[in-house]
Amino acid sequence: MNFQAFLITLREALEAILIVGLILSYLSRLKAERFNKWVYAGVGLALVSSFLVALMFQVIFTGFASFGSEIYLKVGIMFASVLLLTHMVGWMTKQTKDVKGEMEKKISAAVTVGSVSAMVIHSYLIVLREGVETVFFFAAISGGEVQKVLTSYGALSGLLTALILGYLFFSGTMKISLKAFFQTTGMLIMFIAAGLFVQAIGIVQDLGMVGSVMETADGKPKELYNIVEFMPEHFVDEQHYERDTSDTVMISGQIGLFMSAMFGYSHNPSFEQVAGYWLYFIAVFGWIGFYVKGYGRKFAASKNKEAKQAEKRVAASAKSVNA
Repeated sequence: MNFQAFLITLREALEAILIVGLILSYLSRLKAERFNKWVYAGVGLALVSSFLVALMFQVIFTGFASFGSEIYLKVGIMFASVLLLTHMVGWMTKQTKDVKGEMEKKISAAVTVGSVSAMVIHSYLIVLREGVETVFFFAAISGGEVQKVLTSYGALSGLLTALILGYLFFSGTMKISLKAFFQTTGMLIMFIAAGLFVQAIGIVQDLGMVGSVMETADGKPKELYNIVEFMPEHFVDEQHYERDTSDTVMISGQIGLFMSAMFGYSHNPSFEQVAGYWLYFIAVFGWIGFYVKGYGRKFAASKNKEAKQAEKRVAASAKSVNA
């Protein structure tokens, strides 16, 4: 969980820091530093709002727990987080092409009309979006214990690393390729999303809400394989295996726990979990390639161009024949 918290906090915090930093840098270039205090005001309000969202979220989850239905909220959060994480990867893949240019247009327009409210709202929404997403993702990876993740060394070290990288970037000490950074972290985020998707599938199957194409005699989902002796997905499974068989596992359950949290690993998955894992990546890469990066549109445009060229050749041939 700590590595997940570190990665999510690093990604979300650095994204907010870079965009707010670009706003401040552009205001400096325009000799409009008088707006800086309003940008800081927006950031401060967003941080307070994010904290209130985290507090409210914890209260809501506790309320569900008192009714014994927190597992359903947890599953809902996990599925929603999969969609949000995936959308975040796609959005950054698309925006890193000209995120600076788009941001500068908005800030320039705000400065031109002297809109203080636009500065506050813009910086507020940027940081608030990252803050709310972070709270939501923390709830997904911790089973609703947002406060526990917020105070973990994973989240704190992720925030500290983001602040350091942001400072080095804007001080000119270190040149960061934003495209490479977001591509790398985006891939890791996709693994987290796929892992959450697989875990959510397993939970709804355990609850009996979804069946399986492979079932045991008592109608429960049948495991596609079982490699607990190789690497159990939890140290408790390791203890149970060694107690029951008197054998030692090859790889510790502590490592299996990390692999489970980070990549959705399971030593005894159902058919639907394995299929869901690989179908997730196929669907996401297809979506990014054909919609976000526009490969589909480029392919269609290329085909249309070829068709028009072919029509011109045919028309030219017909004209030469008639001549």
